[in-house]
Amino acid sequence: MFGYVRADTPYLYIKDEKLYQAMYCGVCKGIKEACGQSSRFGLTYDITFLSVIMHNILGEDVKIEKSHCITHCIRSKLMANTDELTRKLGALNTLLAYYKYTDDIADEGKGKGKRLLFKKGYKRAKRAYPEMEKIVKENLAVQERLEKAKVDSIDRASDSTAKMLAQVSDYLLGEKATEYTHKLFYSVGKWVYLIDALDDYDKDVKKGAYNPFILAYNAENKRALLDGKSGEDVRFAFHAIFYDIRENLREIQFHFNHDLSDNILLRGLPAVTKRVMDGCACGKKDRKKEKTNTTL
Repeated sequence: MFGYVRADTPYLYIKDEKLYQAMYCGVCKGIKEACGQSSRFGLTYDITFLSVIMHNILGEDVKIEKSHCITHCIRSKLMANTDELTRKLGALNTLLAYYKYTDDIADEGKGKGKRLLFKKGYKRAKRAYPEMEKIVKENLAVQERLEKAKVDSIDRASDSTAKMLAQVSDYLLGEKATEYTHKLFYSVGKWVYLIDALDDYDKDVKKGAYNPFILAYNAENKRALLDGKSGEDVRFAFHAIFYDIRENLREIQFHFNHDLSDNILLRGLPAVTKRVMDGCACGKKDRKKEKTNTTL
């Protein structure tokens, strides 16, 4: 995942903002326990969202208490305690970070130093959770083949990332997984892939890199893509994803208040989509913010 799954903070209740930050710290601690200190540099709000919604679906309450860490050594702050789900999500975060930099190395010859930060953590995650690592690796391999084949369908191009998140959700939710949770996370995974591709449109045009929107519409830049008939098609694709998210979300049983999950899915994703369409490379800016907020 790429750092795009975020809350719409102006419409976030104070209680949920505190929960969001506490869960963020909890995932960071989960990464440390599962994969070691250096892997914490890959922490994203994407995985924090998964922690929030999956704890709720599973009915696993999280204890939150004030604590200290290296970056908060003077003043304590609210942090969620870790559990097995948090450790699994920490391992997932590390696997995705490791494979992201592996992909960067293959595509651009860059990222070897960054990938070293996650090498030991990747090995620990693979050893502790081989089934989850297999899901990630196999789907990313299919993704790579599709991109090398220069698939010009945005649905086919996004399918592997969508399947990866859906299958990971089945693994993490276990007996609580349903057809609706599978479809929900499939839609979120599809959105993540497509919003990243749209965000990178101009950069990929300049570099001649693979991008399904470029192959499908051949617009000279993102502004031209979003004008006229092609813009209608792109907007329809995202609206269809949001429709699927809403329809499946209402069929899922939550055990606790789900205002935070609703904010992220029903307001956060559309808000990020609008910012990307308006020309803000918000995924990159958000990832920089996350690096400065990472708890060590």
